[in-house]
Amino acid sequence: MPIGVIVNSLAVLIGGFFGAVLGDKIPERLRVALPLTFGAASMGMGIVYIVKMNTLPAVVFALVLGAAIGELIKFEKGIAWCAVRVQKPISRIFKNSGSIKDEKEFIQQFVAILILFSASGTGIFGALKEGMNADHSVLLAKSILDFFTAGIFATGLGYIVSTVAVPQFVIFMTLFFSASAILPMTTPAMVADFTALGGMIMLATGLRISGIKAFPIANMLPGLILVMPISHLWTTFIH
Repeated sequence: MPIGVIVNSLAVLIGGFFGAVLGDKIPERLRVALPLTFGAASMGMGIVYIVKMNTLPAVVFALVLGAAIGELIKFEKGIAWCAVRVQKPISRIFKNSGSIKDEKEFIQQFVAILILFSASGTGIFGALKEGMNADHSVLLAKSILDFFTAGIFATGLGYIVSTVAVPQFVIFMTLFFSASAILPMTTPAMVADFTALGGMIMLATGLRISGIKAFPIANMLPGLILVMPISHLWTTFIH
């Protein structure tokens, strides 16, 4: 039973809904300060996972190669295009469509939370872990952060934040049911390098959420697919 996956998706759905409903009722100082805290939390978790790295060259190579692929296929631009198309009908349905009207700022924040909720190293690792040994503790801990993060960002982005629960649920459920086939083929070193690359993306996500640097984090995601095979090949033939 994918308890962690279900709870995490509901946390985003409900948190985003209540955040959009409350909107301007949440004090401005809270809406400004908490995203910085969420960014710091994301960076902190990223650092925790980065230090688990086993093979530095393999992780760096996977990140660079994955980012290059993401740039070539314009992955982040594709997500941004979909986000804008989804936001327009939602704005027509709900009067409160968020306080952020600048399209560039909207896209930057929406892509950041999409990655944070659906494609972070914590979420992906948590879904795989739950699918393998029914341990949902990682996703339950993530759900707490996601609930409040979704609520705060929904005050600016509106009800579209709740829609992130859909791709998140699909991704995590796919990983949950694939875990029994994926994890037996991995080694502790491969999992460590996968976790470390996820940590790098989480670190970049935290910097983006905090408004420090707008890393193209969506374009880095193909690296998560490449890192374990590259790690295995590197340790087998080079290291």
